[in-house]
Amino acid sequence: MTDVLPPENPSGLSMRTLTHVVYGLFALGLISAGFLGLATIAAVVVAYLKRGDAAGTIYATHFDWVIKTFWWGMLWCVLSAIATYIFIGWITGMIALIWIIYRIVRGWLALFSGTAPQPID
Repeated sequence: MTDVLPPENPSGLSMRTLTHVVYGLFALGLISAGFLGLATIAAVVVAYLKRGDAAGTIYATHFDWVIKTFWWGMLWCVLSAIATYIFIGWITGMIALIWIIYRIVRGWLALFSGTAPQPID
């Protein structure tokens, strides 16, 4: 399946720029160690809102990538928080954090190269 880049809309914010903003907000929320956690939530909300507008383009794939990263990361962070009671939560929490950072970096690099993010097979 080959996704094509749509022509840029000269009026308003382009889909490419908006996708960069989504990745930037997500990264800002991670870098601030939760202090600016609302930035991550804002990134996911924008991804949900703009996913329909980006249907059929590579940007829809990027929005799906961000949304899945958020929800899977949230699940693993919650499970890790619960697991701290048996003293392995710190390890699983660090693994989850590294995985989230990896997914954001991989998706953002794919956006810079103009391709859809692909999971490792």
